[in-house]
Amino acid sequence: MAAEEKKNILVIDDDITIRKLIGFNLKRKDYNVFEAQDSVEGMNYLESEKIDLVLCDVSMDGVDGYTFCQEVRKNEKYRVLPFIFVTGKSSFEDKEKALDVGGDDIITKPFDVQELLIKVQSLIKRADIYKIYGAKKSFERAITTEESSLILLVDDDLSLSKLFEYNLKKSGFSCIIANNVKDGFKLAKEKQPDIIISDIMMPDVDGYEFRRMLLNDDDLKAIPFIFLTSKGGEEDILEGYDLEIADYVIKTAGPRVVVAKVSAIAKSLGKARQKVVSEFHKAADSLRVKVVPDNFPTFSGFEIKHWHQPFQGIPGGDFIDYFNLDENTFAVVLGDVMGKKWGAWYFAIAYAGYVRSSIRGALQSSSNIYSSNEILKSVNTSIYQDAKISEVFATLSIVLINKLTNEIDYSGAGDLPVIYKNHQTGETKLIMSKGMLLGFAADGNFESSIIKLNKGDSVFLITDGIIDSRNTEGVSLGTEAIAQIISEIPKDADILDHLKKYMENFTGNKYDDDVSVIAIKLN
Repeated sequence: MAAEEKKNILVIDDDITIRKLIGFNLKRKDYNVFEAQDSVEGMNYLESEKIDLVLCDVSMDGVDGYTFCQEVRKNEKYRVLPFIFVTGKSSFEDKEKALDVGGDDIITKPFDVQELLIKVQSLIKRADIYKIYGAKKSFERAITTEESSLILLVDDDLSLSKLFEYNLKKSGFSCIIANNVKDGFKLAKEKQPDIIISDIMMPDVDGYEFRRMLLNDDDLKAIPFIFLTSKGGEEDILEGYDLEIADYVIKTAGPRVVVAKVSAIAKSLGKARQKVVSEFHKAADSLRVKVVPDNFPTFSGFEIKHWHQPFQGIPGGDFIDYFNLDENTFAVVLGDVMGKKWGAWYFAIAYAGYVRSSIRGALQSSSNIYSSNEILKSVNTSIYQDAKISEVFATLSIVLINKLTNEIDYSGAGDLPVIYKNHQTGETKLIMSKGMLLGFAADGNFESSIIKLNKGDSVFLITDGIIDSRNTEGVSLGTEAIAQIISEIPKDADILDHLKKYMENFTGNKYDDDVSVIAIKLN
């Protein structure tokens, strides 16, 4: 396998001491470093080198850091370039301005070197993902797996619209109608249809202008567009194609022709989606980006297994991690970033990286006395201080297993419980987390709960994809029901396998979110 290409980092600061300090620590982490003393020199490096991240001072002679960042963001090439401000200013207003001008984060002088390195690593990883998959909204459109394509039909002739709507629905499409351009544009923004069909001759605003409005909107310009019109002259048709339309249909051709044109485009979209999903998985593999381990961990005296089902087959916001802290202590981590599919997965990558780095940092200063709530406090501090990551809500459960005492030390951020099962009696008990969502506040009120295990006892960690799962009638499962199901599983059964089969039967194997369960059993 070819060696991974080194990343290039540009450090802009008029203080040579700061430049050298940052550069020295970045080089130790195997980054290439370019140093600039002002924005002019910084821009020269951007244009001459392949820069992967910028660390920039705010207060500099000439053009300050905020203005420089704004100029950088005007160039399409640098729209997703990670940009971190390094500054002595620490007020909320400074942080807000840093984000408003296009910065990704802000680090306050005097800064912690480890914090800076963690943020650099996380932002570069996010940028790599972004480059591969393109803009988030475009990707979400590409991997949407709707059962039928949604068609927006814009025409001021209501009777004709109803005729075409009837034939489109009869052919398996979903259809929404607008009788003028204003309403059509509003519906396009709200519903994000798969295909837009529009008349040309309409009062107030015609179809040509409607098409121009769509082309000027980043969220709508890529949606396939068909003109449906009685204007069949050569000049009319050419004007339509000059506006990058997918097709042009004369009204007198009839509903069957329209349906055939729409079907051809929908079929093409389906193939494109399949290709994107395939490339998505290949790219994730190439980046070695995994938020759920492929294999179960081994820890003497315990059996640890997990089950993870991504929503609609697309990686989502759940992440699982395991740490062997020492010969007697093992850590289990389960997190859930709010949301589904691409958006959640995108931030789950960053969260997983932060969690791993924060846990390692906590362990280095722990003097071999481990506590789940202390580790969680350390993670929370890292997340809370990050300008971008702290805007994303997440739950996090941390369990420490001690094989000398056969105790489970649990602490959680968010309202997800762990479920304890007594092997002898079959009784289950819910241990609820009292901590706030991760990064929600500087002090998350995290507490440890100690669970003593006897031989055969089990503990389960779950995400809300399990709790909120619905049956075919739309009824949610709920936490109490899960605990009851686990209590009724026979002693000699594989509990996780049994729970998985129950969930598949309950939901018809259709889930509304990512589903993750970790089972820990004392042998």
